[in-house]
Amino acid sequence: MGRGKVEMRRIENKISRQVTFAKRRNGLLKKAYELSLLCDAEVALIIFSGRGRLFEFSSSSCMYKTLERYRTCNYNSQEATPTTENEINYEDYLKLKTRVEYLQSSQRNILGEELGPLSMKELDQIENQIDVSLKNIRSRKNKVLLDELFDLKTKEQELQDQNKDLRKKLQDTTNLGENALHMSWQDGGKGSSSGHAVEPYPELLPQPEQDSSMQIGYRPAYMDQLNNEDMASQRLNLGSSTGWI
Repeated sequence: MGRGKVEMRRIENKISRQVTFAKRRNGLLKKAYELSLLCDAEVALIIFSGRGRLFEFSSSSCMYKTLERYRTCNYNSQEATPTTENEINYEDYLKLKTRVEYLQSSQRNILGEELGPLSMKELDQIENQIDVSLKNIRSRKNKVLLDELFDLKTKEQELQDQNKDLRKKLQDTTNLGENALHMSWQDGGKGSSSGHAVEPYPELLPQPEQDSSMQIGYRPAYMDQLNNEDMASQRLNLGSSTGWI
């Protein structure tokens, strides 16, 4: 039983439309590949889905080269027609658009997307590009790490030098204090040996007790005489009061 004739109109069912697009897209890409391989033809195929997604196939290494060849052939056939400023601007627009599309497609391929239509040669080229990019990134990363390590070592050396200077200053200060103390003790020893002892803290030394006998002008015989006369006068006063005398 043969296949029924398919009516050529837009498929309303969304799922059926997507399935049909995927099948016919793959078939068209396959036919383009077979045509380029069997007939040694340069084929370029560009497909945009309903969502704006790009699918392409190029028998050459670069789609951009095939499009440039197409524009060259197309413009050469229209050389007799005078070009206006709008046509020139449109040509520039097409070139830029084609270039942007090629760069976007290359970026997607590098990210691992839409690799189905690519040939083995194109896959090898993308792999080589990724390897070169990784080598450059790793080289730059190693250089940055080495520069940071060198800066850290320089700072470490500066801190060590500052630490040495501080230790030297502290040692000099300690030695200076010890020398001053030693010299003061030596000066004290010289004073005591010459009969003039140096008393750095006289208020801490015990004070001798004052003795009345050590006072100037003190005469013990004279003081005894005065005491005897006082006692005699007191006896006389006592006798006169009692009637003894």
